[in-house]
Amino acid sequence: MELRYITVSTTRFIRPFVTAALTVCLLTLGGCRKYLEQVPDSTWTDLSTPDKVSKLLGTAYPQSSYVTMCEAMTDNVSDKGAGVISRPNQDAYFFRDIQSIEQDSPEAYWTACYVAIAAANQALQACEKAADKKAYATQRGEALVARAYAHFMLVNIFSRMYDAATAANDPGIPYVTVPETVVIKQYERKTVAYVYDMVEKDLLEGLPLISDDTYKVPRYHFNRSAAYAFATRFYLYKKDYAKVVQYADMAFANNDVANNMRGWNTTYSALSPEQIFDLYANAKENANLLLVETQSLYGRSVGQYRYDLDYAKQIQILGYNVTGGRWAYPLYYTGSQNYFVPKLTEYFVKSSVNATIGQPYVMVPLFTTEEVLFNRAEANAHLGRTAASLKDLNLFASKRIRNYDPSVHTITTSSIRSFYGISNEKDGLVHTILDFKRAEYLQEGMRWFDLQRYKMTVVHTTREGEVLELKPGDNQWLFQIPQSATTSGIALNPR
Repeated sequence: MELRYITVSTTRFIRPFVTAALTVCLLTLGGCRKYLEQVPDSTWTDLSTPDKVSKLLGTAYPQSSYVTMCEAMTDNVSDKGAGVISRPNQDAYFFRDIQSIEQDSPEAYWTACYVAIAAANQALQACEKAADKKAYATQRGEALVARAYAHFMLVNIFSRMYDAATAANDPGIPYVTVPETVVIKQYERKTVAYVYDMVEKDLLEGLPLISDDTYKVPRYHFNRSAAYAFATRFYLYKKDYAKVVQYADMAFANNDVANNMRGWNTTYSALSPEQIFDLYANAKENANLLLVETQSLYGRSVGQYRYDLDYAKQIQILGYNVTGGRWAYPLYYTGSQNYFVPKLTEYFVKSSVNATIGQPYVMVPLFTTEEVLFNRAEANAHLGRTAASLKDLNLFASKRIRNYDPSVHTITTSSIRSFYGISNEKDGLVHTILDFKRAEYLQEGMRWFDLQRYKMTVVHTTREGEVLELKPGDNQWLFQIPQSATTSGIALNPR
């Protein structure tokens, strides 16, 4: 693995936040609001035109990040012995409830999801009350899909991962479909199966209504490609593999996945770290299908947390792979054991024009072209379509391996069997896909969902020699529901 050496401060590459298209996202998050106590302000009540509803829908996406807490739960991290200490990072590494309600915590994410849901419900109500309902059709579509997404993320973070054998009994999360009319309303969790049914209902109703022509910057909203990408993730988690392939094939015009992928071994290879930070989560990057700003400290601390990527882990993840080639991901370090791939950086939003204080934000790609490719490859592997799965894997490798040469780096069932020692074709393909995803989404928290889906054990070791083991089915896989939610009658997760 080739390492490059740079000096980066703890506030590296902080820039003024100047994207006007995103400023609307701040309008409904100005103060602290308890769970589901959303009292509409003027931004929410003046919804007299489709354009005003669209502006409201800019807030219908969770403006909080799951990345810090989810990444620290995975097998991507180690105890480096020193580094930035934060409760979402530290507590997650120790598989214990996170003792924080600030940025990057389960409480912050829970609240942000329900703020987003409240915005979607307010938009849906406006669409329903409109005299000319057809004029609001695309807004209705976005609101339905956004509502589905926020609930889907909540159920996969705070409930057990979907399993057809247990979903009808596993506690879910409240699925809220109407605007709040009282300060504290009572809710019930119902079941994971119920939440999945409701997500599917909203998703399928909203998908046909989505129109890219509605948005000035489509990647800040559920455009068609992003909505189809969401559908591939939903059906992958539900194990309805035929529908994964169906929606993946619809995600891009002429099924042109290749020209919408991130160019790590081409365009990116000539960029400096700062240039990569600028491009990675930028709306100009075709690979980013849906972007959201999140209030987060992750941009300034990634790579520098005490519980983070270290030398041994980066060798394990970004070292040898089944192609026989080397990954093109540029790996940097800022000192002893502080490794990172330039991706998510901080945008500091001042509280006023002349202020010296403000809030840190990180733009996060919620869906990317690469995920569509991975989801289709995994679905085809489970459907026994080996050739189709290999085709997508080789397309991915062609964009990720340095000096890619198909005569040398092409992935085959034989090369998979030789590399992994796995004779079963499906299992070998799935291993390859999960390893590729692990490398692609390193330090983005996505690995956590795959570990749960495939019921893998995670082992963390401390510098003091303590071994912590999180096995399939352990209650600590579920992030704890905020204590404040109990006032609305919501039961906490078992411990």
